[in-house]
Amino acid sequence: GKTAPCAYSQKEGSGCQIVQSATHSLQSSTMEKVLLLMAVIATCCAAPQDLSGKIFIFPKETATDHVKLLTSKTQFQAVTSCLRYFTDITRGYTIFSMSTRSHINAYVIYKFGPTSMRILAQDATADFLMLPTPVNKWASICATWTSETGLTQVWMDGQPSSKRLIHQGSPISGTPMIILGQEQDSYGAGFDLKQSFVGMISDVHMWDYVLSPCELRDYAGSTSFSPGNVLNWRAMEFVIVGKVLVEQKQGLC
Repeated sequence: GKTAPCAYSQKEGSGCQIVQSATHSLQSSTMEKVLLLMAVIATCCAAPQDLSGKIFIFPKETATDHVKLLTSKTQFQAVTSCLRYFTDITRGYTIFSMSTRSHINAYVIYKFGPTSMRILAQDATADFLMLPTPVNKWASICATWTSETGLTQVWMDGQPSSKRLIHQGSPISGTPMIILGQEQDSYGAGFDLKQSFVGMISDVHMWDYVLSPCELRDYAGSTSFSPGNVLNWRAMEFVIVGKVLVEQKQGLC
């Protein structure tokens, strides 16, 4: 394309060269580089917000709309992620998606059947069957994994599944891209319409250790619990991309 004119000039022309160089660099950037730039800008600009009593609403099936959750953590020997969700869709959908440069499915919670959940860690998978997964009703889910033993477990509404071996030995390392509403097939991108989430999500927390059974039950019962040290719903840094709304959670009269 044509070289963009300089927005200003200097005697030695260095300002023009800088602007032209930046223009050429942007023109040749791949989509991944653009997404990374957006993530860097978002990290700089997003301020923590107390989302207590609020929900994210994902009102339509889409291959674009999502929420990025931001954290400064870059290494995870273990993970516990918890959230509450409400949906009426019965196809497969992604509840939580975290990727790194080295592992697209660094840590993922995916519902792939009416009563089935799939946990992915470092691209390895474990399936959990015959879980109580209600439709048109708020449900809480927590998933745990530790690199020490390689074991993962799902807790639905405070009830534990069996434990499965998924990935042992190496921690999750690298700058994480954490997304709600979509499943990543590349770092921060590669979304699939038929894997998107439609519904409402609230009370997202993430820890870099495995919570005890009592702590997991406390979360499910909405009683007092220590907020996540990786993601904290009461002090969340996030960026909304597309048509995702933030509203007060509806209570019973």
